[in-house]
Amino acid sequence: MPPRARCRCERRAPYLAALALLALSGCTSTADFGRLSDQLVTDDIHAWVGEEAAASAGGPISADNLTGDEQTLRDLAFPLIEPPYDRIRWDAVVYEYGTKRSFQRELWAFDPTAYYRHLQGEMLRSSAARYNQLIDDMRDDIVRVGPFFVVARRVIDLDRRREASMEQIRDLASAERVNARARIAENSLTIAWVDKSLSQRCASYRFALEHLAVAEPQPIAADADSVLTELQQQIAANQVVVAASPRVAAVPAAVAIAK
Repeated sequence: MPPRARCRCERRAPYLAALALLALSGCTSTADFGRLSDQLVTDDIHAWVGEEAAASAGGPISADNLTGDEQTLRDLAFPLIEPPYDRIRWDAVVYEYGTKRSFQRELWAFDPTAYYRHLQGEMLRSSAARYNQLIDDMRDDIVRVGPFFVVARRVIDLDRRREASMEQIRDLASAERVNARARIAENSLTIAWVDKSLSQRCASYRFALEHLAVAEPQPIAADADSVLTELQQQIAANQVVVAASPRVAAVPAAVAIAK
């Protein structure tokens, strides 16, 4: 096989594998509440979240294995950075695994009007349905925020211990130091990404609520406003976690160990 053709096949392999999994799982990739079916889940399914956070900041990617808490941090981060209306998709396996590069780039682009446009789509045919969808999406975020920041606290604490250990171990190899610092940066940037995403989500929810209140006024708008306020309060209450996250130390990308 010519080298160029072989490269194309290699790039397509993760995508084709995901589609094969879809077929084997009965043509659906999602279980209850839009979660990926258990048979399609692996321990490192969301490892790309930390890698993408680091790459987008121009930093290196650690070759160290993820700890259990670091895996959980990335698992809990994913639904808080993907758009609410992308949670149930036919290609959820591809999106969950992050093998579609265009999807990862889209996650960094913020359009406060996109969520409102989604509510105006054909799938929601009544004002009540649009308000209820808005409330459901905000409540889903409220449920997710607490567990994410609980794990984030543990990861931050362990990263501080990691830094202290590096200071004590004099014969630590240069590569080990680089990978450790790169992992600390990945964790910190993942937490910052979720924090930024939550702020943007609230802006999108506020835009949608205000425009719905003008275009399709309903008494339930007051309920939606209360839920949005609750979400904002939860986010504000966890700002101390974001502030406690270690500052990202400069790590020379040239000496980072590639996976």
